[in-house]
Amino acid sequence: MKVLLRNPDRTEDVAGPARVGDVLDRLAVNPETVLVIYGGTLITKDVVVPDDGEIEVRPVISGGAGPASCHACGATAVMEVKRHHAAYCADHFVDHVRSQVREAIDRHGMISYHDRILVAVSGGKDSLALWDVLLDMGYRADGLYLGLGIGSYSDRSGQVVAGFAAARGVTLRTVDLVDEYGYDIPAVTGLRNRSSCGVCGLSKRYVFNRVAKEHGYDVMATGHNLDDEAAQLLGNVLRWQTPFMARQSPVLPATEAPGEGDSGPRGAGIEGIGMARKVKPLYRLGEREMAAYCVIKGLDYIVEECPMVGGNTVLRYKDALNELERHSPGTKAQFLFGFLDRVQSAHFASADPAGETLVACSGCGLPTTRPRRAGVDPVCAFCRTRERVVQSVARRTSAVAGRT
Repeated sequence: MKVLLRNPDRTEDVAGPARVGDVLDRLAVNPETVLVIYGGTLITKDVVVPDDGEIEVRPVISGGAGPASCHACGATAVMEVKRHHAAYCADHFVDHVRSQVREAIDRHGMISYHDRILVAVSGGKDSLALWDVLLDMGYRADGLYLGLGIGSYSDRSGQVVAGFAAARGVTLRTVDLVDEYGYDIPAVTGLRNRSSCGVCGLSKRYVFNRVAKEHGYDVMATGHNLDDEAAQLLGNVLRWQTPFMARQSPVLPATEAPGEGDSGPRGAGIEGIGMARKVKPLYRLGEREMAAYCVIKGLDYIVEECPMVGGNTVLRYKDALNELERHSPGTKAQFLFGFLDRVQSAHFASADPAGETLVACSGCGLPTTRPRRAGVDPVCAFCRTRERVVQSVARRTSAVAGRT
C-alpha cells in the first residue's frame, strides 16, 4: 500500500493488507499525533487496509510541522530532549548540558572553585564530556586514566585520553594495572565468584581513590550519567539490595583514615588512608545527551563498547528502562530523582552501612570492614581479589611452561 506522510511530505511503500496501527508502528509514528485518512474518510488504527490501498497520515500537533526549532532562539534544532519537552540548536544544547551540571553541583554542594578535582577518564563519551564541561566552567580538574590491558581497545582509549589532555593543556595521570598491580582485566576471565566487569569496577574504584588521596585531591568526579544511575537503582531494587540503595547518591562524602590501633596488626610501613569525596555531576543527563555533546564539541571518544562487556546485567536494565522511556519520556528521571528525594529519609536509615566500623586494610591501608573473627588481619576486597588473580595468572603461566 501507499502511505503519504505529510509535513514534510514523503511516500512510503508498506506491504498489505495491514492494520493501520501496525503501519504506524513500522513507520515510528505516534498514533496520538496524527489522523489517518483512507478514501477521504477518517479511519482508526484497527482498520485493515488492502495492499492496493492508499492512506494519508496527517499530523495534528500545532507547531509540529517541519524540523524542530530551538526553544531558546528559534533556529533549526539539532537535538531534542523529550523529557524536557525541548529542542536545542548546537550552542543552546551545550548551554543545556552546562546548566544541568550546574544544577547538580549546586543542589548537592558537590565541588567548589577552591577544590582540586580528579576526573576518572576512560576514553568514553561521558568521562571526556565531564572533564571538558568542568574545564569550561573554570574548575581545576586533572584527569586519571587507568590502563586495563584490554588489547587494542585499551590502546585506543589511552590515545584518545592523552590526545584530549594535550589539546586542552591539562594534567593527565596514568596508572597501568599490570605495571602497578601485576594483572590486567583479561587475566580475570574464568575467576570464580568474580566477573571481569566486577573486578574492573573494583580496580577502578581502588586506584582512583588511592591516586586522589596520595596526590592531595579534594574531590573525585566520575562520568556516571542518568542512564547509569537509573540502571543501578533498578538492579538494586529488583534484588532489594537495601545497603547499596542507602549509599546510592550523587555525592559520597569523604571518610577519615581509620585510627591507629583500630585495625590490629598491619604490614610493615602501612598507614591508614581514608576515602576521598566522590561526586557524579552528570547524573541529570542521559547517555544520548552526552554523546550529542561530544559530537557538537568535536570531542573524539571511543564509540565501541568494551569487548569484555558482553552479558553485562546493567545493559539489560538499560534496555528495559529505554523501552519505558520510549513510551513515557521522563520515566528514568522520575524513577531516579524520586528515589534520591527519599533516600535521605527514614526509608533506608536502618540499611545505611555508614555506621559500620571501618579499619585499615593490613595490606594497603585503605578502609575496609572489621573482620568478624577476632585475631584476623583485615584485608580489603581489592587486596583479596588481586591476590587471587595474581595467583591464577602464575598457575596458568606455570602450566603453559610445563607443556612446552
